[in-house]
Amino acid sequence: MSSVPQSAKPSREGKKPGRVNVFWQRLSEGQQLDELWRQFAADAKATYGFYGGDVDWGEVRELSVGRRPWHVARRFFWALLMKMPPARRVLLFAALLFFFVSLFSLNFGDRTSSNSPAAVFAAFLLLVLLLLELADKVIMKRDLEIAREIQSWLVPAHPPEIVGGDIAFATRPQNSVAGDYYDAFYPHANEADSGKLMLVIADVAGKSVPAALLMATLQASLRTVAEENEPLAELVTRLNRYACAHSLDGRRFTTGVFGQYDPTARSLTYVNAGHNTPVLRRADGSIERLETGGLPLGIQPTTYETATVAIGAGDVLIFFTDGVVEAFNDQGQEYGDPRWLETICALPVCDAQTSLQYLMKQVDNFVGATRQSDDITCMIFRGV
Repeated sequence: MSSVPQSAKPSREGKKPGRVNVFWQRLSEGQQLDELWRQFAADAKATYGFYGGDVDWGEVRELSVGRRPWHVARRFFWALLMKMPPARRVLLFAALLFFFVSLFSLNFGDRTSSNSPAAVFAAFLLLVLLLLELADKVIMKRDLEIAREIQSWLVPAHPPEIVGGDIAFATRPQNSVAGDYYDAFYPHANEADSGKLMLVIADVAGKSVPAALLMATLQASLRTVAEENEPLAELVTRLNRYACAHSLDGRRFTTGVFGQYDPTARSLTYVNAGHNTPVLRRADGSIERLETGGLPLGIQPTTYETATVAIGAGDVLIFFTDGVVEAFNDQGQEYGDPRWLETICALPVCDAQTSLQYLMKQVDNFVGATRQSDDITCMIFRGV
């Protein structure tokens, strides 16, 4: 009796996954159930906050306990309804009407009708409504992805070479596009070896597309004015003058920190225009804050003060936007400035990129699976 060759025996290792498994992997993109649940919980929480903004919670608290659920449900329904175009509102009402009719049976003598066609038609109308809403979302997402690609052209993709310094930066938009802006550039290309480096971090009030458009105008204005080699205080004053002319009476303001690093003197001259104060951690562990400046851009015409700090070897300067310190976890706790300072004090001795990764990881660990509530941008400058 001959033995079956080993190569002819069926092998579990080479077994192809079944159709159900392939379907599930494609549907879930390989994510585990706990990951999917965290995403759903974050989406549900964000959606609740979105529609809950149209509910007068003060009015709800004045109602009796028994009336509150019905009142809140009605307000949520109208909030959903009024965010649809009129034609889709009618479609939704028709679907709900057919669904309501399907709940009742009609008697014709000794015959009873279950009204199942009404239920099918209601499901069909809801499916059509879902397809229409999904098409809008896909088109908008595609447009936002294009906008995000264009916005990425406005900020440096790689850090510039710096004499006596090392720099790294990262940004995470809350949506596809952001109102945060960071930059590190030499106003003139021939200054890359010995000229002053312009360092900028800014945050336009608002989020998404409106803020991104204002961010683009700030970037264009700054690049244009910086080429004229004016003193930093005058540069920021001119930016503010332009911002005031296009700020809708101060409603569209911008906070920012603008600095010029002199590699010869190993010093940074800066203006803080109402922004989160950057943190300078000295090589000996001491902390300084960069506070000198003035009002945010776009509030009112004003002048700005400058200050200069030395940046020696081992000193680390951290610029950041409010999305970092205002990040919150699933318990509603903010990361906060004190916790941020503790993280910076614990920063290990390493290059700028590794420092940036360390800081962002600490924020990520605190936030967990909670959906990001604001744009997050951080820029690290380390003296070498």
